[in-house]
Amino acid sequence: MTVQFFQGMLVTLQLSLAGFALALVVGTGLAAALVSPVPPARWAAGAYVALFRNLPLLVILILAVFGLPQTGLQLSPMTWAVLVLGLYTAAFVCETLSGGVNGVDVGQAEAARALGLSFPQSLGLIVLPQAIRSVVPPLGSLFIALTRNTALASVIGVVEISARTAQLVNDNVSTIVVIVGSASGYLIINLPAAWMVRRLERRAVFAR
Repeated sequence: MTVQFFQGMLVTLQLSLAGFALALVVGTGLAAALVSPVPPARWAAGAYVALFRNLPLLVILILAVFGLPQTGLQLSPMTWAVLVLGLYTAAFVCETLSGGVNGVDVGQAEAARALGLSFPQSLGLIVLPQAIRSVVPPLGSLFIALTRNTALASVIGVVEISARTAQLVNDNVSTIVVIVGSASGYLIINLPAAWMVRRLERRAVFAR
């Protein structure tokens, strides 16, 4: 049973890390578009955020896994899970980062423009690094939320912690033992993540 839990926890960790990495990349791009001076870019980013924020993750997952393959796009359940988790969380990363950008003193961007920097340069070199330091805690919370959301991957056949739990219950293993083991798996992932976020937050405060 211990081996099965470890295997499930490893899959959950892979989903969490890969999904959050994708969310950071896509979310940062969306945040840049959302605060850009180009109206079509702002509209597109806003539409993306509105779409993913207002649809349940389970609905998006089912639509992707059972709908898109009909167009010829064939991917493994694990890949689908990473993509959907990452793209869904990217909408929240975008809002978090854009809020951080808007919280940076406008004088910073004006000084960058006075030095001749373009919008992408001032955003990437001056504004965004300051914004990221101010939003470390909410980004950490998004990672933990994503880790919890990986449980939905069991719906499409990914055998992570929740799926392992269901298998063990069906095999007549003690329900209490299985539930405690499942909860412990999530805690083993999320508690170190929360500790790391607190350390990064303290460093960000002292770096200001």
